[in-house]
Amino acid sequence: MPVDLKVPSVGESITEVFIGSWLKREGESVEKDEAVVEVETDKATLEVPASVSGVLSQVLKQEGDAAAVGEVIARIEPGAVAAAGRAPERVAAASPEGAPGDGDEGAPEGAAGRVEAEARARGGAGPTVMPAADRLLREHDLDAARVPASGPGGRLLKEDVQRYLAAEGEAPGAAEAAPPPAGRREEVVPMSPLRRRVAQRLVQAQQAAALLTTFNEVDMSAVMALRKTYRDEFESRYQVRLGFMSFFVKAAIDALKRFPQLNAEIREDTIVYKDYFDIGVAVSSQKGLVVPVVRDAERLSFAELESVIGDFGRRARENRLTPEELQGGTFTISNGGVFGSLMSTPIVNPPQSGVLGMHAIQERPVAVNGQVEIRPMMYLALTYDHRLVDGREAVTFLKRIKEAVESPARILLEV
Repeated sequence: MPVDLKVPSVGESITEVFIGSWLKREGESVEKDEAVVEVETDKATLEVPASVSGVLSQVLKQEGDAAAVGEVIARIEPGAVAAAGRAPERVAAASPEGAPGDGDEGAPEGAAGRVEAEARARGGAGPTVMPAADRLLREHDLDAARVPASGPGGRLLKEDVQRYLAAEGEAPGAAEAAPPPAGRREEVVPMSPLRRRVAQRLVQAQQAAALLTTFNEVDMSAVMALRKTYRDEFESRYQVRLGFMSFFVKAAIDALKRFPQLNAEIREDTIVYKDYFDIGVAVSSQKGLVVPVVRDAERLSFAELESVIGDFGRRARENRLTPEELQGGTFTISNGGVFGSLMSTPIVNPPQSGVLGMHAIQERPVAVNGQVEIRPMMYLALTYDHRLVDGREAVTFLKRIKEAVESPARILLEV
């Protein structure tokens, strides 16, 4: 009797996902706990494993389809064996004179192993092709070596093939569109499910809250001098780099303790104040910015903060963050400065009431004790929900962060 493959629960606030890449095709064998399909939420991409060993007998949802948590998206025939030649038929065909491939023994298991085997069957040339990209290549009779790969380790992603097809005028619907004038090109790329959800949430945030932004600037001289003095000793002792983010997390917690409105949320007609500090830190991934949460950040040392944030950054680039790590924050910090942003207005992540925006450090002339000096300056931006936070609290909150960063001893002494 077939076993249903259902969308697992991926977080208390998530009721719907989008189907990403199928890592197995109908008729292929699957092992228990082997990844079968990727699903995307507005926060992360996750793999859904098989609950039994057998054959993927039926796929009910295609890439890009929406599916509710608990909905059946495929069926597995337990104990069955894939028909001979069904899954690896293209690999065998690529071997000279129909001879068996020489990469069978010791080949990696799972979807990644199948992809690598197919790459070897093509003569070892070109990038490693991910399953969804491979299907598009076959549909359009396209050689993988022609398509620029942007994935980690040189992997060819579905998005790479879509961009290539759009540029060549082969994307679905391209034939119906009027050709642009000579010398003018348009690239039509489908919006990913993740990007669609992010777009929806950003619009909802703007419509549901009364958002305002206040600005200030901070002299980074003291923090930079402190880092320079203790950087090598810090890294040697804790095996982690001393960055700027831990200083701002500590400064934000110090300010949040003084202005609890910015660590609160509105629930219907009530205000919920929180006595813990779960700080969301925006990090970059291949699919955009994600915001993993540092739990109980007030209990962590500088080294622990740097370690946790660094780990988030690495796993975000590898799409290995879990939904639990991406929800439940009480306040968010976003550093647009790593991309060169000089000033911006960050958007609050509901139901939070505030977000701190950091920006690029730039040497500028400033007045210091009646003299003009060149100092490393950073603009800060605080976007807040005016329904909960008054302008006075917001401005004073940001000023407190400025004071704490310009004089880090304040963070320790709480003065």
